[in-house]
Amino acid sequence: MKINITGRKVPISQSFTQRVEKKLKKLEKFFDSDAQAEVTITQERNLQRVEVTIRHGGMLFRAEEAEPEAIDALDKLIDVLFRQIRRNKTRLEKRLRENAFNDKSLLDEEPEENEIDIVRSKKFPVKPMDVEEAVLQMNMLGHQFYMFRNMDSNEINVVYCRRDGKYGLLEPDA
Repeated sequence: MKINITGRKVPISQSFTQRVEKKLKKLEKFFDSDAQAEVTITQERNLQRVEVTIRHGGMLFRAEEAEPEAIDALDKLIDVLFRQIRRNKTRLEKRLRENAFNDKSLLDEEPEENEIDIVRSKKFPVKPMDVEEAVLQMNMLGHQFYMFRNMDSNEINVVYCRRDGKYGLLEPDA
């Protein structure tokens, strides 16, 4: 696994780099050597936010945690990534490295999700609008996200409300 560590508003110590490599080495059993891990540490007031995104075979595995100490946040988010993989073990077996789930002790703690249960399907007209109008519409509906047709690109886009209260936009990559 290739690891890239980035610091925003905070220097990255050698001990933190070694800790990241040690922790991510535990996850290597699930991925081939072509997997890429992006680790970002950001200073926010009195907290250090650590984000890990692992790209492997067209799939993304992502977790983030904020703690006063970056090492504590790293420990928590590695546990979150393990839980994500364990919970989705059945669906991931085809996409992750062969023999990734041979160690049964890793999988005993979390019940796996056997099937996806879609409880409702909804169809609605998608009106062309600009991003600002889509955000306004989302806020008026009280939703966390809103799908719309972008009038500039004529593509389906999604606006969403981030945890920090700001907005995000998802656009397809042509």
